[in-house]
Amino acid sequence: MKIRKQLPISALIAASALISTQAMAEVFVAPFGGYSFGASDFSITDEKTDELGSLKISESNHYGFMAGVTTKDPGDIYFLYSHQGTELRSGGSFSPNVITDLNVDYFHLGGSLYFPNGNLKPYVTASLGLTQMRPGDNYSTESRFSMGFGAGIEYQMTEAFSLFADARGYATFVNSSSALFCDGGDCLWSISSDIMWQGQANLGVKLKF
Repeated sequence: MKIRKQLPISALIAASALISTQAMAEVFVAPFGGYSFGASDFSITDEKTDELGSLKISESNHYGFMAGVTTKDPGDIYFLYSHQGTELRSGGSFSPNVITDLNVDYFHLGGSLYFPNGNLKPYVTASLGLTQMRPGDNYSTESRFSMGFGAGIEYQMTEAFSLFADARGYATFVNSSSALFCDGGDCLWSISSDIMWQGQANLGVKLKF
């Protein structure tokens, strides 16, 4: 008889814990905009002339959004998309001019950990995913694995609305034995860089549902 009484109680406790956990999780969207800066150079060799030089992604504005769920840590888990419309420039022993327009997109899954202090919530964040570089003028699209990390602060205006600002760094891993930005099967450069670094400064709003 005791076992029969304990089973329903145990099931009720488990169900209550599950409902409580689900109630604490909130879905959110967070559009943002900002400035991308400090992209490191690609050290390159011209495939036709063996001339040494470099390629660099120009600094410019970007925009994007995050979508995810909050956790009870407190923190969140999110998908991040960031888009930058910029230019690919040559440097080094090449003339420092614009080679082509370039779109740089980040597709990342990440998480943040918050340290609440009243309405202010400083946080750290990390993410993993892909960097996609899409040049114009028939050059090939390049997709590479990348990691992101950053820190920021969120100000809670209401239960459902907050403002945030953060700084993020992205490390895109480039295979140093590969060619880059081929044009119709003719690869223009081989690269000797392993990682491309890029920084972002962001401002945005966060809406919870």
